[in-house]
Amino acid sequence: MAATTSPTSFLLQNPHRHHVKSSISTSHFNTLPLPSPSPKRISISCVASTATSVGIQNPSSSQNPSHDRVFNFAAGPATLPETVLRKAESELFNWRGSGMSVMEMSHRGKDFTSIIQKAESDLRSLLDIPSDYAVLFLQGGATTQFAAIPLNLCKPDDTVDYVVTGSWSDKAFKEAQKYCKPKVIWSGKSEKYTKIPAFEGLEQSPNAKYMHICANETIHGVEFKNYPNPKSLLVADMSSNFCSKPVDVSKFGIIYAGAQKNVGPSGVTIVIIRKDLIGGAQEITPVMLDYKIHHENSSLYNTPPCYGIYMCGLVFEDLLAQGGLKEVEKKNKKKAEILYEAINQSNGFYRCPVEPSVRSLMNVPFTLEKAELEGEFVKEAAKEKMVQLKGHRSVGGMRASIYNAMPLAGVEKLVAFMKEFQGRHA
Repeated sequence: MAATTSPTSFLLQNPHRHHVKSSISTSHFNTLPLPSPSPKRISISCVASTATSVGIQNPSSSQNPSHDRVFNFAAGPATLPETVLRKAESELFNWRGSGMSVMEMSHRGKDFTSIIQKAESDLRSLLDIPSDYAVLFLQGGATTQFAAIPLNLCKPDDTVDYVVTGSWSDKAFKEAQKYCKPKVIWSGKSEKYTKIPAFEGLEQSPNAKYMHICANETIHGVEFKNYPNPKSLLVADMSSNFCSKPVDVSKFGIIYAGAQKNVGPSGVTIVIIRKDLIGGAQEITPVMLDYKIHHENSSLYNTPPCYGIYMCGLVFEDLLAQGGLKEVEKKNKKKAEILYEAINQSNGFYRCPVEPSVRSLMNVPFTLEKAELEGEFVKEAAKEKMVQLKGHRSVGGMRASIYNAMPLAGVEKLVAFMKEFQGRHA
């Protein structure tokens, strides 16, 4: 008996149905209402060069985004490469002839085992991770690691040094107070988190178990351009600049990161830990926070975020295809330079509060000289298909997050809009 074809089955059998030309006009996206008697508005558009991405469908799409997608400047969950999204789309219903979606697979089956093993292998290649380091794919976000790290590395009376350069390192310090004796050896709070300390001036605790830093503060937009060499272990939250540039992993005891900025969807947390640091967890440590449990079970102690890990794997493939993290860093520097230059040359109409030498390549905060225009800036940018530019609620202003997957065209369009907006309101 022939199967009945439903609208749902038609859609599933035709994953590229969105390519069918629509008769609906989209011209309204390119035109904004003109406030009288202001000068005539112009439509903002930019063209960026095409990059090649081997092994991923539609390799140019990440540099020349589809017209039905916005430029998403969100801090996280953040934009993903269009090449990766299209690859995932093509495999969603039936992963490589398995007869099922990755979302339906047993995490202990051979298909998913191949997915997680390849994801780890590609990540090791990207970061040149030494063999004496374990890679763990976990859950709970980087925030869960604020507790897991002291629980695994410390006894209750151990001292730990924290360098507080923003909201996230401050939260990490406060959580550690429950499990050890953390000490803030430097804080940028009095200067509104706009600086990174000079390493030689840090007064380290003589018996500290480790020094904790946040490599890039997502909210305040400060980034370590190089890393301290503490007397103890160095532990880094790299959530918002993970895989944005090369890193010497051997300088760290632990690197941890939430995936939802640069390497995947929310739900996956990656921990890179030197193996000799595994196995000393406090007795009160919950089983799901014990690195030894996860290492012994190859990140499969319980059901992991399978689809998220699969997506991370696709992103790792894409980053390797771009030429690795040295090439990715070059692209990120170019995008950031264009945006910071626009801010610097605005004669004070736009202002970035961060000290220039430590401005983030990933998260660019800025304010308008006329604060009352900020709401209008966000609203008009959204009409031009540039979204999530409002700053974090704790600091206000604007914030443009320009992670790996933000194409150059997105930054160029934002800069063109900023100049046009200034021309009407300066």
